[in-house]
Amino acid sequence: MTNMERSTEIRTLFLDIGGVLLTDGWDHHARKRAAKNFKLEWAEIEARHQLTFDTYEEGKLTLEEYLGRVVFYQKRPFTRAQFRRFMFAQSKPYPQMIELVAQLKARHGLEIVVVSNEARELNVHRIRKFKLEGLVDTFISSCFVHIRKPDADMFRLALDISQAPACQVVYIENTPMFVQIAEGLGIRSILHTDYRSTCAKLSALGLEAIE
Repeated sequence: MTNMERSTEIRTLFLDIGGVLLTDGWDHHARKRAAKNFKLEWAEIEARHQLTFDTYEEGKLTLEEYLGRVVFYQKRPFTRAQFRRFMFAQSKPYPQMIELVAQLKARHGLEIVVVSNEARELNVHRIRKFKLEGLVDTFISSCFVHIRKPDADMFRLALDISQAPACQVVYIENTPMFVQIAEGLGIRSILHTDYRSTCAKLSALGLEAIE
């Protein structure tokens, strides 16, 4: 292997969580289900959510503060605990993708770094529920670092903390804008739409999951 080949060898995998390893934690569809389940006025709840969710995802609000602004600003016939349980129950795994990343890590010795916009309580729940701490080496979650995508500093921070040169990183993400931002920093990126196409794109980069 030449020096050039060594310098461009992929050694680190950056990943989003929502839409890649798991379903989104608290997206538009989950909020609509919550509004229907708890008989909430959707337009009002959604407007309040839009005003405050960025702050919550940046780790500047607790879940209780978020719920106080968005849901429990008036008396409700259900409890905060009931609503929290519903929120957490919306998260489901994508087992094929989790297994794919595990195989890539084992076969190629990759460092796995999550670069994700997630609120603290949901993020911690999802990490523990789906045992992501056993798969992921480093979590660059917006709630921990107090910035969020599309801020390019999110990716710069991930590069700094992982000490991975951009040319040795591949990023898997399901949001086109975030793919473009990462590519602008020299990070090879895959727009994830489904398991099979992502496998094919990884293979083209020399990252085969199995023999």
